[in-house]
Amino acid sequence: MYKSFSMELAGRTLTVDVDRVAKQANGAVLMHYGDTTVLATATASEKPREGIDFFPLSVEYNERLYSVGKIPGGFNKREGKASENAILTDRVIDRPMRPLFPKDYRNDVTLENLVLSVDQDCSPELTAMLGAAIAATISDIPFDGPCATTQVGMVDGEFVFNPTAAQKEASDLQLTVASTRDKVIMIEAGANEVPEAKMIDAIFAAHEVNQEIIKFIDTIVAECGKEKHSYTSFAVPEELFEAIKELVPQEEMEAAVFTDDKQTREENIRVITDRLEEALAEKKEWLPFLGDAVYQYQKKTVRKMILKDHKRPDGRAINQIRPLAAEIDLIPRVHGSAMFTRGQTQICTITTLAPLSEAQRLDGLDEAETSKRYMHHYNFPSYSVGETRPSRGPGRREIGHGALAERALLPVLPSEEQFPYAIRTVSETFESNGSTSQASVCASTMSLMTAGVPIKRPVAGISCGLVTGETDDDYLVLTDIQGLEDFFGDMDFKVAGTDNGITAIQMDIKIHGLTRPIIEEAIARTKEARTFILHGVMEEAIAQPRPEVGPYAPKIIQLQIDPQKIGDVVGQRGKTINAIIDQTGVKIDISDDGAVSICGTEQESMNKAMEMIRIITTDFEAGQVFMGKVVSIKEFGAFLEFAPGKEGMVHISKISKHRINRVEDVLTLGDVVKVVCLGKDKMGRISFSMKDVK
Repeated sequence: MYKSFSMELAGRTLTVDVDRVAKQANGAVLMHYGDTTVLATATASEKPREGIDFFPLSVEYNERLYSVGKIPGGFNKREGKASENAILTDRVIDRPMRPLFPKDYRNDVTLENLVLSVDQDCSPELTAMLGAAIAATISDIPFDGPCATTQVGMVDGEFVFNPTAAQKEASDLQLTVASTRDKVIMIEAGANEVPEAKMIDAIFAAHEVNQEIIKFIDTIVAECGKEKHSYTSFAVPEELFEAIKELVPQEEMEAAVFTDDKQTREENIRVITDRLEEALAEKKEWLPFLGDAVYQYQKKTVRKMILKDHKRPDGRAINQIRPLAAEIDLIPRVHGSAMFTRGQTQICTITTLAPLSEAQRLDGLDEAETSKRYMHHYNFPSYSVGETRPSRGPGRREIGHGALAERALLPVLPSEEQFPYAIRTVSETFESNGSTSQASVCASTMSLMTAGVPIKRPVAGISCGLVTGETDDDYLVLTDIQGLEDFFGDMDFKVAGTDNGITAIQMDIKIHGLTRPIIEEAIARTKEARTFILHGVMEEAIAQPRPEVGPYAPKIIQLQIDPQKIGDVVGQRGKTINAIIDQTGVKIDISDDGAVSICGTEQESMNKAMEMIRIITTDFEAGQVFMGKVVSIKEFGAFLEFAPGKEGMVHISKISKHRINRVEDVLTLGDVVKVVCLGKDKMGRISFSMKDVK
């Protein structure tokens, strides 16, 4: 018999079934939150993986479209590669859990989460986050859990925990917080310029909810938890450390790592490593640990100098930002471009504008969101860090960084009514040495403004780091961390926002959580830094959006028609609208409410298309004047096409002020003439007159 445990969580029931399914996994739970159902499993290999110096953790969040009653689109009717939402969920599950596994553990571990059904009011992502933590905690895999996760929204200034679909729509905040028993271990947020103090309150309100969940998990572990298995430790032998310290004194390592040039530092470490390999060649049992030992020696050296002496590798003050530069219009002919440089981090962002029909279609589990008009993509080529490797497309890191910048900029974008464009920004990493994601926020803000996108306010981003000592009070927060401080430090705390407040947060840490004073100081530091970046650097390059889009960007004009006339504009099987497009060369989008967007590069063609649509959708009245093309000639008159799919007739008696015997005496096929509307004849046809035109 399986065991079932339940608790009330934000007004809904969370139920965890243990030993019901997947019993061969090291740990497995069938999670139910409302009608959302997720199977979460944790498995580990029996033996460590050979030849690696890291913990091999894999996290998978598998979306199944049957969970929302859909069949996958396209020719192949089965799920393909993971969606961006699935990849981002993988990362959010990974970040709080990875620090809780032993650092010297080398067994492969997989946290698999299978979404079986979705209740739109009960997040499957949150359910998977909780399930992965519970599965790992009750398993025999070494894991210093439990941890718990809560989502927070803010509706009308009030916090809402694990918001429903309707609450998400009205929310100014999308915050995810993971906690251990004592500390916050992960923060992910998108926000509509939420003030810093309000954000801190939201984080710790979620932390309190997490403590209730952890108590619930404790009851499950007490009944179902397995004894943790022993494992082969891959910790660096202490004797090797001592030998390295004798061969490379502390002063030499300090001189090697304390430089502001990344390439110089890497060359210094390579020389030291080569020397150690030669000196320790006879100690073959140590050689597999040498790379990790040199890494840890660097780490201890850097941490000691920062924490005890307040000395950073490049000589900066603790709250000092690296040299900054901003420039615009680097790339000709694109719709907008800008480059932002911070030390050895350099990002160039290019903006492209298109009609709304080119918005990205989404085929996912969220019924509320089927497309998005703003897309931010981030690329990280190997040359940006002086390496060489083939490009295999964006990985999880690139997708995550792109999504973070997208989230940071969404709150300041104009509405579709204000700016009826689909917008794509692409951040190309030219050089990388710390926090390229936040540099891409800065570059993208300027690029959007050069493209003429009327954003509400500029957004800037910065990252803070952390070095901790033996106690909670022994720590140092670093403004604008470079790569070395990220690798050897305890935290990468990225915050983006405007003058008014925060728009995005992402926090990665390598320790078992942060206290409130650390989080408050980090948020205050990022506020100070991004204010300087906004007004001291970006504002000098471009202070406000350009008043109109550039010469190479498509132009869009809009008009509103009666929704009941949409069929007249489209025509049978699209014949009418395709004729307008063929004649003018424009693109036309029509929404269900009758909003028409006409997109083109030449104003004259756009105006012509607009006039055609106006004519088609106008209720014809006597006295209206049109230009018509002769498309058919009969004995009794001529038929004129005055708009695609719209024809009327000029009776022979209305062609000329003088009597004519044959229509052909005045008109030939293809002639374009001016006519005045006489109304409709007895057969319901529109009648025109040429001779009565004034």
